[in-house]
Amino acid sequence: MRVAILALLLALGGCATTPEHIDNVCSVFDQKGGWFNNWYKAAKRSEKEFGVPVPILMATIYKESGFQAHAKPPRTKLLWIIPWKRPSSAYGYAQALDGTWAWYQRETGHGGADRDDFGDAVHFVGWYHYQSHARNGIALNDAYHLYLAYYVGQGGYARGVWKNNVNVQRSARRASAMADRYAAQMRGCGR
Repeated sequence: MRVAILALLLALGGCATTPEHIDNVCSVFDQKGGWFNNWYKAAKRSEKEFGVPVPILMATIYKESGFQAHAKPPRTKLLWIIPWKRPSSAYGYAQALDGTWAWYQRETGHGGADRDDFGDAVHFVGWYHYQSHARNGIALNDAYHLYLAYYVGQGGYARGVWKNNVNVQRSARRASAMADRYAAQMRGCGR
């Protein structure tokens, strides 16, 4: 009986959607179908369509959700102890807000896209970064400024709301550093 339960738990653990070793993009891709399937192919399609390099796409998702399909912001507390509302409608791999996701669906014709589907999420990230490029003139390979616009929104980026916000700048530096790290790793991965 114990062996059957252990086997069932191991089988269910294999269905988990969050990859391990997310600090290594080669490992992430290997865990999600290898170099010619699933996540890598979806990221390459987004790169080809929007011109945003795969390491930047993956670093954005890393920073936003840690590759967790059902990620949501933590709930606020009522009277410091009672779980209350969430601070935003951010959800999924890309932590896209309800309104921004609806805009993406309308603009791209992907009405059935889901925020907890990696292929849809990485397409969204590429699309959003391309919108930041078109609206604010951010280079498609500028991970730092693309992430700033992702974090504060394109209007907020244009108004410069990030310029006096050290926390936002720190997050953008971390996303940029992860994009650089992922790029270096991808050069050494077996593909």
